[in-house]
Amino acid sequence: QVQLVESGGGLVQPGGSLRLSCAASGSISSFYTYAMGWFRQAPGKQRELVARITGDNIIKYGESVKGRFTISRDNAENTVALQMNSLKPEDTAVYYCYAARRGVDYWGQGTQVTVSS
Repeated sequence: QVQLVESGGGLVQPGGSLRLSCAASGSISSFYTYAMGWFRQAPGKQRELVARITGDNIIKYGESVKGRFTISRDNAENTVALQMNSLKPEDTAVYYCYAARRGVDYWGQGTQVTVSS
C-alpha cells in the first residue's frame, strides 16, 4: 500500500503564491517508476488535472494553469511538489496528490487551497 500526504495548502490573496508538497511512503519501491501528479476539485465541479510528471520527467499541465504552475519531483526523497504562482480565485479547490503505476492509482487526502482577498 502507498500512502500520500499533502502539505502546503492555505489561504492566499489573488496574485500570490503557494507551494504544495506530497510525500510518498509505504510500499513504494522504485518511486521513479510512478507517474505523480496533482488534481483539484472545486465545490460543485468535477475533479480536474492540474499537472502530472512521469519518472522520465515528461510533464503535462491542465490548460488553466499553464505558465503559472510548475510541477517537480525528487526521486531521492519520494516527493512531488507544485509551485503555484499568480493564483486566481478560480484556483480555489481541494488539491489531491496522486501516484500511478501499471493501472493502479493512489490518492492523498487532499489539501485546501483558497484564493481570496
